[in-house]
Amino acid sequence: MCTTIWKSIAASAAAFAIATGIASTAATAQGVIRIGAMQPGSSWYVFAATLDKLIEPKLSGTRVEVVARGGGVANPMVVQNGAAEIALANVATAVWARDGHKAYGGKKAPDVRALVGGLNTVYIGAMIREDFIKKMGTDDLAAIFKSGKPVRIVMKPTGSNVPVAVDIILEALGSSRAKIKADGGDIIQVATPQIPAVIRDGKADIYFDTIIKGHPTITEVSLTGDVRFVDLPKPALDALAKSGLTPSQYGQWFKGQSGPNWGADFGTVLIANASLPEAQAYEITKTVIENAPALGEAHAAWRSFKPENAWKPEMTGVPLHPGAAKYYKERGWLK
Repeated sequence: MCTTIWKSIAASAAAFAIATGIASTAATAQGVIRIGAMQPGSSWYVFAATLDKLIEPKLSGTRVEVVARGGGVANPMVVQNGAAEIALANVATAVWARDGHKAYGGKKAPDVRALVGGLNTVYIGAMIREDFIKKMGTDDLAAIFKSGKPVRIVMKPTGSNVPVAVDIILEALGSSRAKIKADGGDIIQVATPQIPAVIRDGKADIYFDTIIKGHPTITEVSLTGDVRFVDLPKPALDALAKSGLTPSQYGQWFKGQSGPNWGADFGTVLIANASLPEAQAYEITKTVIENAPALGEAHAAWRSFKPENAWKPEMTGVPLHPGAAKYYKERGWLK
């Protein structure tokens, strides 16, 4: 993969680390477990807030806090550096961080362990405003980016996995952020709650995001933004596959879809620092597994979670925490 892409990924992780001060963060304050998530409005924030309510009563004397920042790229390093004891991450980014992939500038996260894998599918996908499609005469992303005409892209800020995936997609389609700006377009990165207004007000043409069933922001955009969901072109899917994602179709979940669309799945795993006490890792794992219906009620994205698969290597990417492994062995799933 192009060096400039991986520099962008490393910059994303580094920027979040600086913003949250994790480079100098010491061990967590006694009696507190922090859950790394994302901004309010995201499915990860909903999951973390729900888990907060479920596990705090079971961890006597321990307060649980949600860290409402970060994202798929940042969170493995958030856990590694002690800014959170547990966090939601992508399978791909957890592996990249563990191995010291160039995605993280060669820095490794050897202390990241898995608690619960296979939580939900998280697809990178694209939406285009209908008036822009009419103007361009096509909804083919490859043709749009090759046209040399101005294109305005909106997506989440640094720290999310979305900007990383978009860089990969653009490179695969013969474009880049620099080329888009040189052609008179723009790259708009704003917090999740701001995105529907950007689309609705006609300030962006193409919206890239993580597509999950019931996503509140995408639901709002689909209902108010007059957008069409489009397939990612094969060259983009191939490039994403080389970066650890799994090309596949997501369901017809939103207005603006005429059927399933092609995207690429990052996978989702709940990770922890290896230093998390075994008893706490066990209890958190047990709570997630045995409250799967409650998580599904909190957000539609979690309804496809299959607890019996949560321990499998392909669902976690990184080694299980001993506390999690103990629970799965008790259930008879892990031998």
